[in-house]
Amino acid sequence: MENQNVYLKPLTLKSILKFAVPTIAMSVFMSFYSMVDGLFVSNLIGTNALSAINLTAPVIQLVTAISTMLATGGSAVIMKKMGEQKTEEAKEDFTFLILVNVLVGLVMCGLGYPVMYCVFEEMNLSADVAGYCVEYLSRYLMFTVPILLMNNFTLYMIAGGKASLSFLCSVAGGVLNIVLDYVLIAVYDMGISGAAIATGLGYSVTTVVGMFVFSGKKSLLHFKKPVFRFTVLVNAAVNGCSEMATALVTGIITMMFNWTMLHYVGENGIAAVTIIMYVLMFASSLYTGYSYGVSPMISFYHGGENYEKLRKLIAVSLRVIGVISILMAAASFLLTKQLVSVFANPGNPVYDLAVTGNRICTIALFFIGFNIFASGMFTALSNGIVSAVLAFSRSFVFMLVMMLVLPAVFGVNGIWLATPAAEFMALVFSAAMFQKYKKRYGYGKSIG
Repeated sequence: MENQNVYLKPLTLKSILKFAVPTIAMSVFMSFYSMVDGLFVSNLIGTNALSAINLTAPVIQLVTAISTMLATGGSAVIMKKMGEQKTEEAKEDFTFLILVNVLVGLVMCGLGYPVMYCVFEEMNLSADVAGYCVEYLSRYLMFTVPILLMNNFTLYMIAGGKASLSFLCSVAGGVLNIVLDYVLIAVYDMGISGAAIATGLGYSVTTVVGMFVFSGKKSLLHFKKPVFRFTVLVNAAVNGCSEMATALVTGIITMMFNWTMLHYVGENGIAAVTIIMYVLMFASSLYTGYSYGVSPMISFYHGGENYEKLRKLIAVSLRVIGVISILMAAASFLLTKQLVSVFANPGNPVYDLAVTGNRICTIALFFIGFNIFASGMFTALSNGIVSAVLAFSRSFVFMLVMMLVLPAVFGVNGIWLATPAAEFMALVFSAAMFQKYKKRYGYGKSIG
């Protein structure tokens, strides 16, 4: 139980950052997996192939949604039990949920191929882009099980006090992805298939290391003979449903962006959307990484009814996110042309579209971090319902309304305005929920 002592030490900004910095760095490197694919694909194959990566996103987001639900929800359930000193039961549940991930991954891989063909047939794409879509996704689906396990092992390493190891795995996976992208695309001329294989093998690094780490008895969490508890699976699913909703509706909204852009601009618009999503994804990875890092602490203090530390942790977190938000918004606006030029040359029509879009979407960076943290906080407090409502409203309801209204009024610029408008609406909603539940969970006032 030596690793658990970290939760019992005095809570300071330094101790919080010891949890958060490795997970922020890890999350950033994970975002690089997709960005590196886009970088090599756009420069070595072309913007049509870059568009294809975006068009495959809805199917990929489905895989991500399931793994994120089981990982975040399961982590909250297990760390709450750790805080309640039910350590052996927590280990049994941990092993059980990992086995569930393997089974779900096998099923999703089998169903992914027929779904893939149905989706692309309905989009009326050019033969070139449609071919790239099928080629990329058919290779990506082979890594469904490693991807699910990677998401889970990442969070469980953090929860088990091994955040630095999780970070090192992400770095190693990112470096492997970069090297393989160059080797498979530039050297062996495997095209977009090489990009998918490189991404899958990069993800697999954390999976392989996790299997070794959690097989050892020295880890705070480790494999033990699993016990099937249906309530554990239900609680994990409920607690993680907000993160699942976020990932799932991200795929749906991506499809809406694609369809709207096809209507107003054509396939060049899809490439521009892809570039801007990379910028937003990089910024979001900072907030997501921070939320992942402090979530086990929130769950532990909640389970142990340590309201003083819980209040301090949340207060410090809001200030940290505020600073990150200002820095990221300033950097994104000032470096817009440099960021876009990495993926598209100034002479390419995609370039001008992406520059304009990124400058407008930068406004959203002031709000995204607080919305991500609010949803993650309620998940860590085992209130998956509130977390899901926040995530679903932010990622789907508000975005859907804005995507239907703003393009009709402002044309292409309305498409870009939809993101900051929806994030601002979500911020108001998150603030209301934060205020409503502060006494119930003790982060605003002592309980009892």
